[in-house]
Amino acid sequence: MDLTQTSDQTISNDKQPDIPDETPPPHETESTEAEIVGQLPTDDGVIKTTDDDGAKTDDVKPDNEVEVSSPLPPDLDKVSEEIDQFISESSNLKGDDDESKPPDVPVFVEQFAVLVEAKIDEYDGGDAPVKWSQLAQEEATSFLDIVDRISKLFTSLCRFSSEYKYAYSISRVDGVLQRAMSYIEEEYKSILYDYKINTDSDITNSDTYSAKPSPNSYSSSDTNQDAEQDYSASEENKFPGYSEEIVATLNKFCKALIAGGYETECCQVYFIARRKALEESLHKLGFEKYSIDDVQKMNWEPLEREVTAWIATFRHCTNVLFSSERKLADAVFGDQPSISETIFSNLSRGMMIQLLNFAEAVSMTKRAAEKLFKFLDIYETLRDFIPLVDKIFPVSYADELKAEATLSRGRLGESMVSIFSELENSIQGDSNKTPVPGGAVHPLTRYIMNYLKYVGEYRDTLEQVFREHQMIERADSATGSDFDCQNPQAGQSNHHTSSNKLSPFETHMIKVMDLLDSNLEGKSRLYKDTSLSSIFMMNNGRYILQKIKGSPEINSLMGDQWYRKRSSDLRQYHKNYQRETWGKLLQCLNHEGLNVNGKVNKPILKERFKSFNALFDEIHKTQSSWVISDEQLQSELRVSISNMVIPAYRSFLGRFSQTFTPGRQTEKYVKYQPEEIETDIDELFDGNATPWGRKKL
Repeated sequence: MDLTQTSDQTISNDKQPDIPDETPPPHETESTEAEIVGQLPTDDGVIKTTDDDGAKTDDVKPDNEVEVSSPLPPDLDKVSEEIDQFISESSNLKGDDDESKPPDVPVFVEQFAVLVEAKIDEYDGGDAPVKWSQLAQEEATSFLDIVDRISKLFTSLCRFSSEYKYAYSISRVDGVLQRAMSYIEEEYKSILYDYKINTDSDITNSDTYSAKPSPNSYSSSDTNQDAEQDYSASEENKFPGYSEEIVATLNKFCKALIAGGYETECCQVYFIARRKALEESLHKLGFEKYSIDDVQKMNWEPLEREVTAWIATFRHCTNVLFSSERKLADAVFGDQPSISETIFSNLSRGMMIQLLNFAEAVSMTKRAAEKLFKFLDIYETLRDFIPLVDKIFPVSYADELKAEATLSRGRLGESMVSIFSELENSIQGDSNKTPVPGGAVHPLTRYIMNYLKYVGEYRDTLEQVFREHQMIERADSATGSDFDCQNPQAGQSNHHTSSNKLSPFETHMIKVMDLLDSNLEGKSRLYKDTSLSSIFMMNNGRYILQKIKGSPEINSLMGDQWYRKRSSDLRQYHKNYQRETWGKLLQCLNHEGLNVNGKVNKPILKERFKSFNALFDEIHKTQSSWVISDEQLQSELRVSISNMVIPAYRSFLGRFSQTFTPGRQTEKYVKYQPEEIETDIDELFDGNATPWGRKKL
């Protein structure tokens, strides 16, 4: 095929219009698009031209000129075939090769430009452009094929850009191409911004990743790894915010834009849209962007809530969001893997640096005991994240993220070791001289034991923290630990004996318990009544044992030997109390000195009954206001007192009550019957406190 002819043009006679070999000078070719289109011949031999006002006029060719017959408008499919052949044949020509002189620009190039521009006008003309979603699938596919064809045509024409006669056609096709690119770019942008961020159910699932609660929440919840894996699996075949059909459309748009020379614009629109979507996702998860200074100035309660949101957000991003985002980029830029990786790298890196900066800012806040558990949550999150970095993120900045995460993790570890040391100092320095009314459980005991209960839930992590972030002290140090950091399992023991190696964490835990015991013994001496001192130590000892028993982690750490020793101490306090209180009462029921020459010494007997009544009244009055918080301990004490007092009193009463004259004298000295004594004993230790078993801790 001669590239200078069209299939719809037939030359009649042996004459033809003079067609210059080269494009005329610029001042001779500055005609409008309407002029160029109007000068194309029609099937009636009339050349349509326009006058100065733009109105169309008919110029009839002279009889001696050749008439050219070409139906307008040309068939787009037919012209497209000619364009395809032109592109194919021109690709075999070399623009700078004298032996393959480029042909003249065929007329159908201008026809194709006019038809394509008309098609664009259908979609993008007027005040209400046609949205891509309004196009039928066949129509949309056809339009993209046309755009692809004009992109290739422009590339083919540009091969001969040094040829002067190609200048106008290159400029003409470029103008049409830019209009097509502009329309596609707008639709591409519109579709990209029409995303749907995570639904509420997605975010609820993401929150199941939240870490263990702080002791202030008084509830128990472990990280749900199974839920995390299930959620990740459910997201595996989803794109973040788009259907598969939309993603396929975006891919076609990207191909068209990149082929049309709009790669920069294509990437920029995609990056901005997806960055906005990611930021909205983070916001919906509850995470807000704060500077390091902002974090430093925040009070702990609001910061604690931000940490909770950060953990949910961080895990959602690393387990779900980033993998979906990478899949989306790979699908949209399917033929351009380098572009896909670059865009994903820039998006994910920005988000991760923002998240890691928050963790670092929190690690730099003032250390306090209540922060330990949130520090542990962040520490575990970063620890679990570091091994996954290479799988999630591109090599180009994976090492940078690992370094940042490791640095923040290290600071958190050092802070936690320091917090634990400060906890020990706070116990040791608690010198409150005000005894707790009624010998109840001391607030310090409650705080420390609830604190240690939650510490136990992080036992494995704290073992790691102390192992990696504390200078290990050897056997000759003050702590007495000869823990082998190369073999941590060798240091774990169930017995606090010199023959076993203790890990640094075990050493600190035992030290905390020893300091608490010493502190409580000192506080027990604040009571003037030694019986009340014993009640105080029983209350606190029982509370400690119950908390230890309720925490498998701490129970196994402290060991059976420690538990047996503390149980034995508790029984000893019980014995001390019975001896100091009820032993004195039973002395009033002593038989010695009551029988003289086979007769009862009535004055001494009267004095014994009077002493018993007075002492029992005093005990009942005083100890009814004392507190035994644990219902079981309260019941045990009452039963043991009854078993100790009632049989002795019943025996004494049965033997000597007949000595008194029945009536007024008996009533005067025999004030209580055994049943009344038992009833009064059951009223002891009620105090004003709610029984420990019902107290919400």
